[in-house]
Amino acid sequence: MTPKPVDINQLSEQELLSTRLMDLPIAIEGTWLEECVKELYTELDSKGLAFHPECYLADEWLTPEGEVSIGIPFYLAHPALIRLERRMMLEAEGEGKLWCMQLLRHEAGHALSYAYDLHKKRQWQKIFGTCGQEYNGTYKFKPYSKSYVRHLDGFYAQYHPDEDFVETFAVWLTPDSDWQVKYQGWKAMDKLKYVDSLMSSIKGIKPIKPRGKKLWQQKNLTITLEKYYKKKFQQIQEDFPDFHDVQLAKIFTALADEEWWAFKKDRRKNKEIMTADEFIRRHSKIILNCIDRCTGERKYIISDLLKNINLRAKQLHMIVSQPQEVALMQLSVYMTSLTMNYIHTGWLRGTRKRS
Repeated sequence: MTPKPVDINQLSEQELLSTRLMDLPIAIEGTWLEECVKELYTELDSKGLAFHPECYLADEWLTPEGEVSIGIPFYLAHPALIRLERRMMLEAEGEGKLWCMQLLRHEAGHALSYAYDLHKKRQWQKIFGTCGQEYNGTYKFKPYSKSYVRHLDGFYAQYHPDEDFVETFAVWLTPDSDWQVKYQGWKAMDKLKYVDSLMSSIKGIKPIKPRGKKLWQQKNLTITLEKYYKKKFQQIQEDFPDFHDVQLAKIFTALADEEWWAFKKDRRKNKEIMTADEFIRRHSKIILNCIDRCTGERKYIISDLLKNINLRAKQLHMIVSQPQEVALMQLSVYMTSLTMNYIHTGWLRGTRKRS
């Protein structure tokens, strides 16, 4: 029996969450994403590169190791899915043309490297390092280092040799990046000049591997959106679920189950009282930007921490019972202390950071 076509615009949030990813009637074609992909191809053409990585909808941003296709998160293909992602995860990674293009150039670097086996070249390894090096979520970066370019937030080029090359490529590819001037006097200039020379060497040459597998493709995923987000939450949870409880109790007030359901039932009468979840979502951008500026930590690390705190506050049925400016200050101080501890030790006060 053929399933009834899904009209995303007509679904309630609960109906949407009950929908399997593969049943979502979405595609890159006909959306703003199509224009972004075309722009990426135009940028590659302008550099004389005979390679257009195939783009497809996946469960997240990715270029599978050894593959030459780019996965774009499915939620970016429809406004309702972007809103749901933002509500569930505080932000929708890649939302907006500027952010999307940054990520597409980054992923294109991975795909290009695999397509031409660039990472196997001796000079590539001499300049960037060995790509076989293990990825480690607790790497230490130097915020003021001039040995690396700065493209994505969070000093991502310092993460791994592959990311160092990819970020350098993305800066080189970005129109009007003016890298010859911006990075003058930086050690990173040697990497940019090498990438410039390397790209000249493959101009007009067809890739060794023109096409690749589309792993974790949205149209093949049988998981429902509800289970998808539960899985996401599980991935960002700390090893100890009660890790934040003591500090959260100093910032917010937890309601017992019967109090919480009474509060939710009379929500119209309690409009002046904000839940901790609402509070965190409302102030998430301010918190992320402030801690990023103060600590220099990667935004996704801070974002994951905030998502985890928000999840725990929701589980504890917490509300804001003090002036919002006080709660904002206390939450920011707590998160800053955790972030600084992570920078210096790679741990979040006794809780292992996942890789």
